[in-house]
Amino acid sequence: MSATTIISVGELRVEFVSHATGCALSELAAYSGPYPGGAVAISLDQAARMGAQTKIFGGIGEDGFGCALVERLAESGVDTSGLALHGDKATGVAFVSEFDDASRSRIVHVNNTAAEWAGKVVPALPSTDLLLHVSGASLVNARLRALILTVCDEVLARGGRISCDLDVGPELMAAPKAVEALHKVMASSSILFCGSSDLALLYPGKSEEAAVAALRSSGADIVVRKCGADGAVVLHGDARYDFAGHDVENVDPSGAGESFCGTFLAMFTQGHSVEMAARYANAAGALAVAKRGPMEGNSSLEELDALLSGQQMERMRA
Repeated sequence: MSATTIISVGELRVEFVSHATGCALSELAAYSGPYPGGAVAISLDQAARMGAQTKIFGGIGEDGFGCALVERLAESGVDTSGLALHGDKATGVAFVSEFDDASRSRIVHVNNTAAEWAGKVVPALPSTDLLLHVSGASLVNARLRALILTVCDEVLARGGRISCDLDVGPELMAAPKAVEALHKVMASSSILFCGSSDLALLYPGKSEEAAVAALRSSGADIVVRKCGADGAVVLHGDARYDFAGHDVENVDPSGAGESFCGTFLAMFTQGHSVEMAARYANAAGALAVAKRGPMEGNSSLEELDALLSGQQMERMRA
């Protein structure tokens, strides 16, 4: 069997992050950026750092922001030949501010930017075994949504697999066609990633346990519940794996969930067990919050080994 290539189609953008909490993007504050970002870009950047074979599809403008994205992804080892370059459209951009309770205020510009014009993807798909990773956030935009559904069908027709990070937000829930598309992707996925907020929005009124049961009924082999600072829970067949959180400084939670997904998929597609993949993914999500910027906290295998080895030493001393 040929090596698995993790591919993604989605919005690419840069982000500017407020250094002041609670400013709600309405008050004068210091910002830093442009930080390369976009949900699937963060995940593939991390997967490539972990040694996985990756290729990303999306649209960027012929501007400085687009250059920042391409250079960062290529430096990490992502195949960027699937990116469509547009001279007449600007690269997508977002502004982000965090509140004291870790919730965030965001202004995202994807519509009417290069981000929604990903080009012709199907003819450029690798001929290897494929795993398509989809982020629910990318289904909000109508152009990207249609393209992602087409690529899903093509990957399945080729015998490939799909993973989906629900990444449900108010924007998605306000778009019935996006919700419908998400359910279609979920039903085709062998791996599902979710957080507590995703479950609450997608299954209102259900307990978290009932929501997870509903999610598992979609048919996925593996369901991963990302619990932020509290760690993660992984369900695989009859097996359940629980992982405690790591004690790290929380500078910026942006991108932590995507880093988790990228690490899990990289480890899993390279032959590691579900338990091992989740253990390293849980560590990657923790390290990701220690740096400002959605992609800046992505880590190497050596950094994750160091974190996990330190945790093991602490357990032995206890």
